[in-house]
Formats: sequence, C-alpha cells, structure tokens
Amino acid sequence: MSESITYASAGVDVEAGDKAVELMKEAVKATHGPQVLGGVGGFAGLYDVSRLLQYKAPLLATSTDGVGTKVSIAQAMDIHDTIGYDLVGMVVDDIVVVGAEPLYMTDYIACGKVVPERIADIVRGIAAACQQAGTALIGGETAEHPGLLGEHEYDVAGAATGVVEKGKLLGPERVQDGDLVIAMASSGLHSNGYSLVRRVINHAGWALDRQVSELGRTLGEELLEPTRVYAADCLDLARTFDVDADKAVHGFSHVTGGGLAANLARVLPQGLTATVERSSWQLPAIFKLVAELGNVPLPDLERTLNLGVGMVAIVSASAADDVVARLNSRGLPSWVMGTVSASDAGPKDGPDYIQGAKGVDGGAVRLAGSYL
Repeated sequence: MSESITYASAGVDVEAGDKAVELMKEAVKATHGPQVLGGVGGFAGLYDVSRLLQYKAPLLATSTDGVGTKVSIAQAMDIHDTIGYDLVGMVVDDIVVVGAEPLYMTDYIACGKVVPERIADIVRGIAAACQQAGTALIGGETAEHPGLLGEHEYDVAGAATGVVEKGKLLGPERVQDGDLVIAMASSGLHSNGYSLVRRVINHAGWALDRQVSELGRTLGEELLEPTRVYAADCLDLARTFDVDADKAVHGFSHVTGGGLAANLARVLPQGLTATVERSSWQLPAIFKLVAELGNVPLPDLERTLNLGVGMVAIVSASAADDVVARLNSRGLPSWVMGTVSASDAGPKDGPDYIQGAKGVDGGAVRLAGSYL
C-alpha cells in the first residue's frame, strides 16, 4: 500500500495557524473602535463608513507596500515584534501625504513554516503601530509556503484605505512660490535601501552582534530600529494648519525608496523648485557608517537612503515657525530645510538636481551645500 500523504506531511500545519490567531487576537482587537464590525477570523473585515455621509465629497485613498529585505535582519536576530512598525509606516504614511486619514488596514504574512509565537509577534507589532496611527487592523492572512520559503523565512505586506474631503486634498496644486520645506527626523534607516546596507555590512565582515561605539549599541539593534510612523503628526498638522488658511500646510512627502530629492519632487508642480540645504541638519551616525564602510558615493546614498529625514511638510512661510514648534512639542524633531521658488538660475543637470520622479513629471529639487 502506498504512503498516505496529508496536508501536514506536505508542510502545512493548520493547527499552528489557528494557535497564531489566538495569540494575536487581543492585540488586533485593541485597534478596533465602534466602526469595526465582527471579530477576528472572518472572511472579510467590516468597517462602518456611515460617517462619510458627513463629507461633502469624500475621496478614498489607498496604499499597499511591504518591508523589503529588512525582514532578513529580524529573522537573523530572531526579533519579530518591531517589523510591524515598518510595515504600517510604509503603508499609512503614503496615505497621509494627500491629507487622508487612514481608516483601516489589512496585512499578509507568507512564511515557510507557521511558528505561532513568531507570527503573533509580527502581528502584535502591526497592531501597536496601527494604534499609534489611529488605524484599525481589520483583517489579514497568514500563508504557509513550504518548499518556497525556508522554515525561518517570511515576508510581510499590507494595504490600507483612508479618506479625505476633496476640498482639503493636499498635493502639488497647493504648493506655492515662497513656501518653506520642513523636515521631520527619521528614526534611522526606516525600511528602504537595505539591499545596499546589507551588502556594505557583509562586505565589511561585520556581525549583527558587533558593538558599535558610534551607534551606542549593536549593529543589529540599529538596523532593526523601527520606522517612525508619522500619520498622527501629519494629520494633526493638516487639521491645525488648514489648507485654506493663511498659515497652511500645502503638502507632504514621505521619504522612502528613491531618497529625499526624488520623493519631494513628486509633490511639487511644474515650474517650482525646492532648494534643500544639506547644512540644515547633521547626518545620523548610521548613514555616515554605511558611507564609510562601503565607500558609497554621496549621490548613491542620497537616492537610496533617507539620510535622517523621513517625512517632509511643505507649508506657507507664515506657518513655518509654528509648524516646527508644534512638531517638536509632539516629540518629533523638525526644522526648516529649504525653500520653494519659481526662479531657479542654477544648472539643470547633475546629481544635485532632480526634476520629476517615479513617473511624475512634476517640479524640481536642488540639493545645495554640504552636510554637517
């Protein structure tokens, strides 16, 4: 008689998946307000959007993203409760760029083997970051892919939906000659450029448990520092400095893949140039370390890593001081890093000048001076 093949013998443990759901259930529920209907485990997450009836012209905003190769650092260190912040930050902070409030989010985890405690840690991190962003985590999926992923390997992705009143939509059409550019500090590398960073670290032969004096902790601890989630701070600015007021926020730019200049250029209209002064901030130690260890050229660093700036606000000049003060009072280091102008007499080529990016034929960004 031939051997009987079961789902379990093929490498899929349904009971482990059920246990993971039980372990994460309370963390997910903590993100639910009265708008979330049903409990954890349904086929579809339900969200009551009745309050959208109060909008004159509600626009839905959506975004989807992953964490990239930063997951390999979490796997190598066997620390999984922070990677969720990276996922939420990458997703919801793209939504707030247009002034939209992220309402709800779903996640997807693919793994080689379901280890309930590990999956629960990942989701607890996602749920904690969702709470910070004011977003409900209303559903998700964990898929076991034996033979495709290694036993200790996984990847994470997520999607979110938000809403903004059409008349309050932020973007390039709001940005004006004379606006100022406000930088919001990153918490570190965030979740971009890890293919470069990992290549540099491997080339240098540095282990993750290496104590690095410039960082004040181990290399692994620095590389696993969670992405800062800006959603609540950006929404607070948008509500406090209304787009139609004299002191107004006109737009945001989330600094992710492509670096500062390319992402800022996406939210500028044609005919305007933002001049960013590198001397307005000091590069955090991790970025200097990557540059030195890998002898990485400055243009490559600038189009790959955030270099200490994770989110940017473009505001009317009259609002700049108040915006910086408000962000700093919320514990988010911020500063004026540049200006927006219709006049640009400088050269229109070279690595310091970016015009349009990621398919958007928008304005331009000029990086000026040197970092401290």
